[in-house]
Amino acid sequence: MTPMPLRVGMHDFINAQPILLPLVMDAERLGLQVTKAPPARLAELMHAGDLDLAMIPSYEYLREADAYRLVPGVCIASRGPVGSVLLACRKPLDRIRTLALDNRSKTSVVLLSILFERRLGRQVAMVPCDPDPDRMLARHDAALVIGDQAFLLDREHPDLTLYDLSEEWFDRTGKPFVHAVFAVRPEVRMPPGLARFLADTPRYGLGMLEDIVHSTRVRQCGLTPEACRDYLTRKIIYKLGEAELDGLLEFREICYKGKLLEHQHPIEFT
Repeated sequence: MTPMPLRVGMHDFINAQPILLPLVMDAERLGLQVTKAPPARLAELMHAGDLDLAMIPSYEYLREADAYRLVPGVCIASRGPVGSVLLACRKPLDRIRTLALDNRSKTSVVLLSILFERRLGRQVAMVPCDPDPDRMLARHDAALVIGDQAFLLDREHPDLTLYDLSEEWFDRTGKPFVHAVFAVRPEVRMPPGLARFLADTPRYGLGMLEDIVHSTRVRQCGLTPEACRDYLTRKIIYKLGEAELDGLLEFREICYKGKLLEHQHPIEFT
């Protein structure tokens, strides 16, 4: 009897390509069935039991860490300005009354509430929206935009004030911010060597860097090959090392103190 493939979920932003490309290329050999979906949707699929293993938003992992195990050595993180998690404002912070939230990520929404709670006016209506910056900003005073769409904001909306949430976090804590992690359901038996392969995927993927930076997708996002190369090799961190884990624990602590998490579940690795 042929074993059932392991159901693996991964988002498809540019920052995911060094992980996603090796996963897709080696899926058959490794016995994987790869699903591509936005980060928030991947968290929903994991929660529903429709995925065995997925790269999910760090907040969603922390919220349900008792139900998952963390895959060691790999993540999507940043240290300082990253350019793909932006608060775009048409008005000064204290005059914002409606704020559109990109509905694909919950971690960035939580990070926004942590960083800007005291700086935003008290009567701000936060409205989840589809990721269309033009519509979001046409209807609201500000917008939280993540992923590839964020790269176009500076060029297409030069009148906006942009706040880079990763930079704001680093200025506050001095620590990396972990945007997403690989989580696995505890009952899932990981094939031998898969955890090591996942930790090595960025190295394999960055070996295909020139194919990524010259892709049609990158051009459509308004990035030059040079800017994309800088983004993937200098702004995005793929290794879940001690500094990144420390940043994740700091995020957990702040969320707990701010009553954004009910528990501080211990982190357990697969």
